[in-house]
Amino acid sequence: MNKDQFRGKVDQLKCQIKEATDKLYGNQRLENEGKAQNAAGDIQEKVGNIKEDIKKGP
Repeated sequence: MNKDQFRGKVDQLKCQIKEATDKLYGNQRLENEGKAQNAAGDIQEKVGNIKEDIKKGP
């Protein structure tokens, strides 16, 4: 696992925490931040996956 994959997973975890907090308190701002952070985490993880694939070669 490279740093991009790790950071992507961390962002996804932060998203899950924000979404759980939103459900608990009904905070729309946190829900929106969580969704954006989840998307960013997904992208960063995919970048990391691509880097790993390139590193491994054909």
